[in-house]
Amino acid sequence: MICTKCKSELIQCTNYCPNCGKKLTSSPRKPKRAGNGTGSAYRRGSTWTAEAVVGWRPLPPFDPENPDNKKQRVPIKRTRGGFKTRNEALAYIPILKNEKPDKVPALEDYWTVYEAGDLAALSPSKRTAYKIAWRKLEPLHRTRVDQITVSDLRRTVSAACPTHYPAKDCKDLLSRLFELAAAEGRANRDLPSYIRLPELVEKEREHFSETEQAALWKLYESGDIRAAIPLLLIYTGIMPGEAMKLRTDQIDLQSRTITGAGIKTKVRKATPIVLAETIVPVLQDLMDHAQPSGFLWKHVEKAWYDDYYAALSAAGCRRLTPYCCRHTTATALAVTEGIAPQTIRKVMRWSTTRMLDRYAHPDQDDALAAVDSIGKKHATI
Repeated sequence: MICTKCKSELIQCTNYCPNCGKKLTSSPRKPKRAGNGTGSAYRRGSTWTAEAVVGWRPLPPFDPENPDNKKQRVPIKRTRGGFKTRNEALAYIPILKNEKPDKVPALEDYWTVYEAGDLAALSPSKRTAYKIAWRKLEPLHRTRVDQITVSDLRRTVSAACPTHYPAKDCKDLLSRLFELAAAEGRANRDLPSYIRLPELVEKEREHFSETEQAALWKLYESGDIRAAIPLLLIYTGIMPGEAMKLRTDQIDLQSRTITGAGIKTKVRKATPIVLAETIVPVLQDLMDHAQPSGFLWKHVEKAWYDDYYAALSAAGCRRLTPYCCRHTTATALAVTEGIAPQTIRKVMRWSTTRMLDRYAHPDQDDALAAVDSIGKKHATI
């Protein structure tokens, strides 16, 4: 063996030359690493993962009291796994560095989609209700939809909506937004179903007594046209929102029907309002005093309500809301007159007779009269 430096012949194998100290053996050469910042690949289980540095976090201030902490910046890394070989992983690094991160939409992104599409197909009142509900959900607007939890939904809805129906609007809206998110695989569509709604405490509406109805007729017959508003509501079952916008061209006194005045539901829009003979002269009087535009009243909601409550006051009636007139219609048909539920459904323009439970209000005397009538026909035989 010859020393490569001093050329002296060595008798025994050694790692260093005894004459000049030259190191005669070398460590195995390490494989060449990728250049700094190029990226790297490492094995993870049975596959390889590519890793690339795509940026650096802001440098923290240097701490002179801790000089050993020399790591002054933190790399931002992006990884992608599942490669069969190391070469495949390394070849993917340039693509990985240029990939745009997959941005997870926030809840407000799905509201934008819903507002531009499905919301427009709803009724005006439901659109308004959902827009109000969206404003109540403001704490969740900018939250990534995949990070919203059941606790977040419950806390936000309970804080913004202490009563049943506003909370239900929020829950229904969230259900629709989460359906859109679930279609893209971003969220669990069932999350809003876990929202707890406040207990529904629904006060039963009152209805006008026969004495109050007689007082309204007396007021109208004395020449006070304002009394025509509650009388029209009671004797047709028309909704206040429909009555306020009623036009002369929608009224056919000969066939005793009003068409094209329905709002909100498909059934109310498609079903004509039928007129009792008693109310026909009142409608004729209103048509004779109609506005030049064809509306029965000035298109000012406040003025219509002012006239309604002024008529109640002048007639000595309780200050019942206009919607109580519709409940009076249902109660009169179901309790006083004993009309069949299917016929009442037609008059009230309901989609189902189940609505009768909410609108008809029999009292204790009505119940007693009903049981007293049992067997009367047979008793006379």
